[in-house]
Amino acid sequence: MTKIEVKKESPAAFRGEMLAVCHFEDSKKLAGAALQLDRQSGGILEDVIRRGDFSGKHAQVSIVYTRGALPVHRILLLGLGKKEKCDLERFRRAFSKAARAARDLGVGELAVRLEPLGGSCGLEELAEAVVEGVLLGLYRFRKFKTVDRDEVKDLRRLLLLAADDREAKRLKAAAGTAGIVSKAVYYARDLASTPSNEMTPTDMARRAREATASKKVRITTLGIREMEKLGMNALLSVARGSMEPARFIILEYSGGRRGDRPFVIVGKGITFDSGGISLKPPDKMEEMKADMSGGAAVLAVVKAASELELPLNLVGLVPATENLPGGRAYKPGDVLRSMSGQTIEVISTDAEGRLILADALTYAGRFKPRAIIDMATLTGACIIALGDDVIGMMGTDGALKESLRRAADETGEKLWELPIWEDYAELIKSDVADMKNTGGRAGGAITAAVFLSKFVGATPWVHLDIAGPAWLNKEKPYIPRGASAVGVRLLLRFLRDQALKKRGKWKE
Repeated sequence: MTKIEVKKESPAAFRGEMLAVCHFEDSKKLAGAALQLDRQSGGILEDVIRRGDFSGKHAQVSIVYTRGALPVHRILLLGLGKKEKCDLERFRRAFSKAARAARDLGVGELAVRLEPLGGSCGLEELAEAVVEGVLLGLYRFRKFKTVDRDEVKDLRRLLLLAADDREAKRLKAAAGTAGIVSKAVYYARDLASTPSNEMTPTDMARRAREATASKKVRITTLGIREMEKLGMNALLSVARGSMEPARFIILEYSGGRRGDRPFVIVGKGITFDSGGISLKPPDKMEEMKADMSGGAAVLAVVKAASELELPLNLVGLVPATENLPGGRAYKPGDVLRSMSGQTIEVISTDAEGRLILADALTYAGRFKPRAIIDMATLTGACIIALGDDVIGMMGTDGALKESLRRAADETGEKLWELPIWEDYAELIKSDVADMKNTGGRAGGAITAAVFLSKFVGATPWVHLDIAGPAWLNKEKPYIPRGASAVGVRLLLRFLRDQALKKRGKWKE
């Protein structure tokens, strides 16, 4: 990952490979560092704009070679679009483009001066957004690439220029936070991108130990016998078709006071989903290695929360298994007795995610949580309803949902609420059991959430369906094709708001 450093130095005195300066599309004149460098160089930046080669449209990049007019070798002119529309998300996207442009040129170091760009954004918020944009935009999954590895270009260092010692201290703190968050996103993307032959439930439990570097994080992994004793028959039934044993991963972070009730986050950990007996069509089935994206995000969030030393208690739960057909696989028509004691008629074995989450949500109640948030690539119906870019949110607590909305606004991870009115429960009623595991195509994302709601009791709860944005077939500004690690930044922002008692604080 690109190294982030802070240096007390003026842009005009900076000697290096490349320095990024910004310009708004609707600004008639250069400002800040751009103006300073333009004056010192005899107008080379103004000349580029006057000739129409650069207008300042959002994420527009123009490379200007200084030819000795300035100490720096190149200036990267970066467009921020119209000033009134500029927010932290647009900074992330713009600097992602700048970082990729620098990398593609073979530049090893990119410097930027942030203070003149602040507008209504605070310096720390701006620095976090810029660092996140750069780091997340540069991510590539190369673990299994063996050809032309020596020709791969990397941006080795991002340098934030500070005006004085006080500003340098603020930038270092912000960059450190953004680095931890970005590293967590890398971790979750790596897990979800790893093929299922190298990311079995056992492998996932092993990788979860990376979250326990802090003494404040404890890991417990339950095997089949422990789950049988607990009555986790819904989870174990899904696992029966696979030769790979299921695992139930429990991470406990104790950053708050002893006795403080924790937040519990639960993530679906299907390391490969064939659909089971209700076999999926083969087209794009290879992407089902990422059906554990919710679980990967949970592991990443706990890991980052401990590194950020958030002053709260947090529990991460990941039921991990494969869903495969086989002689011992569970079948449509089976009736399962869940850990809660409620019985479930299986209509489709491809509606397995809600089954493993049912037992995990029941287990979550043991911690007497302040709130439960689960995250899962749960339904194709959510993609039909909201498209590929939006998280579907459903839940039982209005204040909790509002806090997550605010976190979504701050992180740029789009979220939209769907209703879970009791009327939808009629669709999952069963003639032979307490409920069915699917209510049919109509309102499929909603009936899945209604199903999950039966296992959380009175605890404030929100379900996040990340089926659309978890895996991208088209690159976005700071999200490459493939695993996105959606939800990691969202939940970390939510938890930081709770820990720091900011305006988005949710109260019980």
